[in-house]
Amino acid sequence: VQLQAFGGGLVQAGGSLRLSCAASGRTFSNRAMAWFRQIPGKERELVGGVRWSDNNKYYADSVKGRFSLSRDNGKNTVFLQMNSLKPEDTAVYYCAATDVTYIIGFLWQAKAYKYWGQGTQVTVSS
Repeated sequence: VQLQAFGGGLVQAGGSLRLSCAASGRTFSNRAMAWFRQIPGKERELVGGVRWSDNNKYYADSVKGRFSLSRDNGKNTVFLQMNSLKPEDTAVYYCAATDVTYIIGFLWQAKAYKYWGQGTQVTVSS
């Protein structure tokens, strides 16, 4: 299984970016996809995710109202629309996926995800 992430870049504070992540693989059966972010010296933290079975979406408090997830079922792709970006959103963003159905509480944790994409850098200048 491969995850390909696109869309990072440099943007000014208040601007927007859209990240996309496509999952592919012959035996992959998607159950949830999510975005995490990480800055040097800190643990990877959840940004938001979506559980495929019921379209249940979950977001970190720090991004609620600014970031939104959408998905393309047929293409196993998830998009992260990031608006009103702040300098503290600067990080490497990683997409992740799992082929196991978990409760939402567990999906907040990085260990719930078996598959990870390459990171994409998001830099927000002040």
